[in-house]
Amino acid sequence: MPHSLAAATFTATYRVRSTAAEIEARATAIAVEQSIEMPVVAVEDAWVRDTIIGRVEAITDPGQGLFEARIRFSADTVGADPGQLLNMLFGNSSIQDDVTLIDVDLPASLLSTFGGPHHGAAGLRQRVGAHGRALTASALKPQGLPTDQLAALAGRLAAGGLDYIKDDHGLADQSFSPFSARVPAIAKAVRAASLGTGRATRYLPSLSGTLDAMRHQLAIVRQEGVDCVLIAPMVTGVAAFHALVIEHPEIAFIAHPAMAGAARIAPPVHFGKLFRLFGADGVVYPNFGGRFSYSPDTCRAIVAAGAAPWGDLKAALAIPAGGMTAQRVPELLDFYGVDVMLLIGGGLLAAGKDLTAATARFVQAVESYRYA
Repeated sequence: MPHSLAAATFTATYRVRSTAAEIEARATAIAVEQSIEMPVVAVEDAWVRDTIIGRVEAITDPGQGLFEARIRFSADTVGADPGQLLNMLFGNSSIQDDVTLIDVDLPASLLSTFGGPHHGAAGLRQRVGAHGRALTASALKPQGLPTDQLAALAGRLAAGGLDYIKDDHGLADQSFSPFSARVPAIAKAVRAASLGTGRATRYLPSLSGTLDAMRHQLAIVRQEGVDCVLIAPMVTGVAAFHALVIEHPEIAFIAHPAMAGAARIAPPVHFGKLFRLFGADGVVYPNFGGRFSYSPDTCRAIVAAGAAPWGDLKAALAIPAGGMTAQRVPELLDFYGVDVMLLIGGGLLAAGKDLTAATARFVQAVESYRYA
């Protein structure tokens, strides 16, 4: 027999816009499209028919012309490739604008294969000595600034006592601030400011480019004693992201949501499950009340998905961003509680010459909040 039967399977749940008369056929078509992408009658191999072709397990009707179809697939189709897992979950079906991937249930074998975060929420806390409170962060922007100005900006933010300072995800390896020059300059500025505050403020450079380019960037990161980075997995590719996580277990990875909205994957699944599965220690997402944002219910679900027990995977820290101000800190911490990192950008940068003082006020608001 050329194949061995595989016990391990995984399920994906899709929300499909359909009629009651058509939904069974639609669900079956998704199962076939996501597994063999050909007419079932043309499949002659018994093992493929019995094991590889997706099977519709259940269809529910929440109403309003939307149905939820849960489909089971063979874990053998994934191998150890994050990109192939995404392909099996939602590859061709993502092209259909009436289908959304809303949940994923993976077996222990796949959870073990991908492994999740090396450090997780607890590790991000430990790095900066922040316990019993929410964490604080800001971003270096706008792109276009030269290296010396970005370094000066980082120093002023670090002097305000933040836990983390990240590159804006638009900062790459551009001529106005090359990665090889930017990272040493900013790392030095953050270290100097941290000596003055007594805090262990961490800097997160933004990785970008090809896998080889990012490997070179990580060599610079390690040379500068930096132990955290930012990466946009949907821009760089989830397979490249996961490879870097495996190659650099000492580095904490924060995942940025750029391009994630193009996939029509429900945010709690995308950020709380898949990014976490592939190794994100923390995940940035659009906070409610920003210039573009998720609903409060979606934000709450992202936090819950990232923190929920899931095999042996460490929890990923939720990092809401957008619409953040010092004045909103009590409201946001009433909503989120302790297990988040509040990422504030324009709400601080607009302070201009008062940046360090404004940062300190934001930090103080987070640290003085009475947590339940």
